[in-house]
Amino acid sequence: MRRAPLSFGDGLITEEVSDLREDWMTRADQVLADEQIVSAVYEALAKRHPKSRGRGRPGAPAEVVHVMKQTRARIFRGDTRSEGKILSLFEPSTEIICEGKAGKPNEFGKMVKLQEAENQIVIDYEVYAQRPHDSELLIAAIETHQSMLGRAPRIVAADAAFYSAKNEVAAKAKGVKRVCIPNRSTKSIERRCEQKKRWFRNGQKWRTGCEGRISVAKRRHGLNRCRYKGEAGMKRWVGLGVIADNIVNIGRAMEKRTAP
Repeated sequence: MRRAPLSFGDGLITEEVSDLREDWMTRADQVLADEQIVSAVYEALAKRHPKSRGRGRPGAPAEVVHVMKQTRARIFRGDTRSEGKILSLFEPSTEIICEGKAGKPNEFGKMVKLQEAENQIVIDYEVYAQRPHDSELLIAAIETHQSMLGRAPRIVAADAAFYSAKNEVAAKAKGVKRVCIPNRSTKSIERRCEQKKRWFRNGQKWRTGCEGRISVAKRRHGLNRCRYKGEAGMKRWVGLGVIADNIVNIGRAMEKRTAP
């Protein structure tokens, strides 16, 4: 029988450094184990820097205390689900984004919505403070399209995460002629035949093209990494990238119209 090796949180570090511990280290562990003391220190330090929770470096002491608390819980107690987990001292609002990609199963940052209309023009964008479910975004996106362009879109294309029967009914009620969102879990033969029709497949091809164009915008305008600090800085960075991308695409559309 093979003996499983000790994991990082199973006491391996404790065994290695037990002889190196001093009295003050033991006392520090006792203080950090006291939830009331840690919470009081965290709140007090945050009050000294009112914007610390959103700006990072000015409020680093408060975040450092929280990181010490969650690190100790992870290593010595095996608790990986710390409440209010901080993933970055420089950007405390950073979230874990799980898209199911083979190469990048987990990414870190904020969810950004880019809403595209004809000629690859982005008519709306948003940086979400907390990631919503995709199905919650569809109807709001249609309403934004109506307010920006004065009419409902003829066709709406999105991936399967945006699908729900309620969304499909609501979209058609708002004037959308064709809702091109696949339902992967359907057992209806009629629905499966509908999703194989040419207009549906063409709509999904257009959506796939949108994914590629988003990747181009990220590379062209540096949207894969924000150079500003804080949530306001991230919104500014994404907004400038959207403006720059729209200038390029508007120029191309105008060139096509004036071409002989």
